[in-house]
Amino acid sequence: MSNDVTSTDGGASTAPPTRRRRALWVAGVAGLTGVVGLAALGGVAARDDKPTSDRVSDTQPSTNRQNVSDAGGNADGGKENGGKENGDDEWSGDDWRGFDDRAGKDDKREEKDRTRQVPCDSDKLIQAITFANSGDGGVLELAKGCTYSLTRNQDGNGLPVITEPITLKGEHTVIGRAATADYFRILNVGPGGNLTLKGLSIRGGQTIQQPVTVEPATVWGPYSASVRTTTATDAVAPVSAAAPTAAPAAKPAAATKAAPPKAAKAATPTAAKPATTAANAKPATAKAAKAKPVTATAAAAKPGASKAAKPAAAATTAAITKAPTAGTSTAAGAAVVPLVEEPGFNDGAGVLVQPGGRAEILDSELLYNQSGGNGGGLANFGSARLSKSTVAHNTAFFYGGGIFNTGVLQVDESKVTDNTGIVGGGGIANGAASIVTESIDGGAVWVYKSEITDNETLGVGGGVLDVGGTTTLHDTKVTDNTAVLDGGGVGVADGQLTLKRATVARNSAGREGGGVAIVADSTATIEDTAIADNTAGSSGAGLFNDESRTTLRDSEVVGNRAVGPFARGGGILNAEGSEVRLYRTTVAHNFATLEPGGIFNSIGGTVLLDDESAVTANRPTNCFNVRDCFA
Repeated sequence: MSNDVTSTDGGASTAPPTRRRRALWVAGVAGLTGVVGLAALGGVAARDDKPTSDRVSDTQPSTNRQNVSDAGGNADGGKENGGKENGDDEWSGDDWRGFDDRAGKDDKREEKDRTRQVPCDSDKLIQAITFANSGDGGVLELAKGCTYSLTRNQDGNGLPVITEPITLKGEHTVIGRAATADYFRILNVGPGGNLTLKGLSIRGGQTIQQPVTVEPATVWGPYSASVRTTTATDAVAPVSAAAPTAAPAAKPAAATKAAPPKAAKAATPTAAKPATTAANAKPATAKAAKAKPVTATAAAAKPGASKAAKPAAAATTAAITKAPTAGTSTAAGAAVVPLVEEPGFNDGAGVLVQPGGRAEILDSELLYNQSGGNGGGLANFGSARLSKSTVAHNTAFFYGGGIFNTGVLQVDESKVTDNTGIVGGGGIANGAASIVTESIDGGAVWVYKSEITDNETLGVGGGVLDVGGTTTLHDTKVTDNTAVLDGGGVGVADGQLTLKRATVARNSAGREGGGVAIVADSTATIEDTAIADNTAGSSGAGLFNDESRTTLRDSEVVGNRAVGPFARGGGILNAEGSEVRLYRTTVAHNFATLEPGGIFNSIGGTVLLDDESAVTANRPTNCFNVRDCFA
């Protein structure tokens, strides 16, 4: 599946710019339809968060903070700075002719010639973005220490959709959704848009939850060795029995029937059929379960221009339709397959980057945002970069509590901390397994000199999740994350993972892979990396490798603990049909309840040790079924 990108380094999209000037600000988004019982939820409830002084934060700035709303003027109801009355829903109305200075200017004018200051007034900010969109973009300098409090929205967006190159610069400046306002995201970057944030805090965005009941254990069951080796039970469809009546009319049958696998994999069982009974069943059946029904969404609720939904496989009998892209002509009943992944109407509560869009978030914060779909802080379907920024205390009801990606994403010198993704990817989710939508193949993620800490999920990938994508963690710490199922630190399914000079430590999983879980035909390369002091409730506390190929070089797997009553392989568990190769690598001081504590290699699996690797001081024993390893 292709992604709307031009290069792996996040090059600008070639999608043509869209110029749209909306006139009216329409309020009203449906309320949250469900509540998830997890301590991390609670919308924008405050926590004792004390960001470091080198990050913009909500600590008291050097100047008195100004609090305003988009009703105009200061928070006390005044009309300073030309604020309008509360009932005025116009985006424009003041004299902003001076903002557009294209006349007589060269197209290559310097940034200072395109810079305009925006008073501490939310209406003025909306107007400034509108005028920048109608021209060639611009640089908007926001008021220092100001809180731009948004109370209204249009099409689920708190600010106009970005369609031109626009920079928002601030200092101790907050753009947030008012606590009593309807649900909406803060920023939306449309196709051709290019947004740069500098020195801002984006907080409090909230989008509505989809009308479905999600059980993470059901979603991830086909990927789990624990599930595949138990007695057969009927696989429960992710959508509750009552969901069809609550779902929008745009998806008539997808909510009640799981879509079949892709045509190329039609021979394997679907997720809606009884689970396999064979103890040696392969996770290839799990790959087939990545079948893709259509997002539950009304066309009118799309974040920008809507596009036709991807059809299910030919075996699907239900007609699944979605509104086509504006300006696209399709025959009645014809299925249209888009070339890129499309965001759901509730993805990206803080910032959404649509296909063909680009965003740079520099020295900024994404805080306390809550998505009813994917991507609490950021949902990237285009190209995005975060540098020297913090993504914290965000929640997603599906994937990517902090960040969701299916495009090209770079994160450098940043912190992704204390986020919650209910189904998977507490910190970062690169792609998504099937729920009510098709599984979404991840894009390309590169994380450099960053920290991914204290994130959690009820599913897989407490810190980082990759589904069908490529993820590289370089000089990065993945620590103290939690997954109720698998992959406390990192979980990979049908993807490619590279860990280089990384640390994966003190993470925990309720089942397999306290540190790292590699499953479902994935490939992992681990170099100069420490996998240490992780805990699993079942097996493979350090590394769990199932139907995949993993190579470790110049690394160490030490001090991990598999503590369940039948747990094996405190350091490494390699399942049947899988391969682990170790070069100049140490596996030591790991513990498991049952033998061995070091490396457990299932019958039919392959573990290769070179002469410079060492497996020692593990309890109760070092190895099982590993050639050249002293038990």
